[in-house]
Order: sequence, then C-alpha cells, then structure tokens
Amino acid sequence: QVQLVESGGGSVQAGGSLRLSCAASGRTFSTTVMGWFRQAPGKEREFVAAISWSGSNTYYADSVKGRFTISRDNVKNTLYLQMNSLKPEDTAVYYCARNLRRVTNSPTDYDSWGQGTQVTVSS
Repeated sequence: QVQLVESGGGSVQAGGSLRLSCAASGRTFSTTVMGWFRQAPGKEREFVAAISWSGSNTYYADSVKGRFTISRDNVKNTLYLQMNSLKPEDTAVYYCARNLRRVTNSPTDYDSWGQGTQVTVSS
C-alpha cells in the first residue's frame, strides 16, 4: 500500500508559519482521502484536517480553522498543511494519514500513517 513520509517540521516563534509536506508513494494516492493528525506529549492523537481525493472537500478541527490550510497535489503525490499564526498549543508531532473512503475526523478511519514530524512553537 501507500507509504507516507512527512517533512517540514521545526521550531518557530508564536505567530510564525510552517508548511508541512507528506510525500506518498503508490498509484492510489490520488483516489484516497488524506488527513493530518497531531499528538502532543501525554495527549491523545487528535484530528487536524482532511481533504477529499479531488481537493474540493476539506474539513478542519475548530482549533485550527482560519489558521491552517490543507491541500494536495495529485501529480506530485504530495499532501500539504500550511500553518499560520502558530500558537504554543500547536506544539505536537504531526502525522499524515490515508482514509480509504470518507473525509472524517476519526483516527480509526485511517489505515496508513507516516512517521510524523515535530512542530514546536515557543512563546
């Protein structure tokens, strides 16, 4: 199945921006829903954003609406998460994941995961 590799994480000051990328291998990328999740130390993995196969349908967690933008380039087999106006509470390991069917916010609906990339926001 598809392999996912995240990149673009780093350390930034509050109010700064980062763009995360998720490179996918395999021919099925363009026909699947993709999502971003994050997990902070001692916390449950939580939904961030998801996008349909065509890119026309997106869904965001309330905590990131207006600040984060999810997008995909099916020609390059790459998923993106543009993160603006970052806050210390955004600090977490960010994961990209594949959903075989629907745009949802549940981790159990995603069957393939990347290794994650660390995002640290300092005040």
